[in-house]
Amino acid sequence: MSKIITVRLPEEISEKLDDLSLEIRRKKSFIIKSALEQYLDEYADYQIALDRLRDKQDKIITSEDLRKELEI
Repeated sequence: MSKIITVRLPEEISEKLDDLSLEIRRKKSFIIKSALEQYLDEYADYQIALDRLRDKQDKIITSEDLRKELEI
């Protein structure tokens, strides 16, 4: 099921969206949906990383230690 959301964009962003839409021959709604999906996925990864950094019991290892552990 889909929901309709209305968004106000600055003119500059709207023009870039129009240009991209014409260039890749996709609807603006497709571009916005794709951008939001990517942003939300990356934000979720960012939150996981922050949670791990704040977790005092989560061991932090150096890249050197990781290479040794993986025998790289």
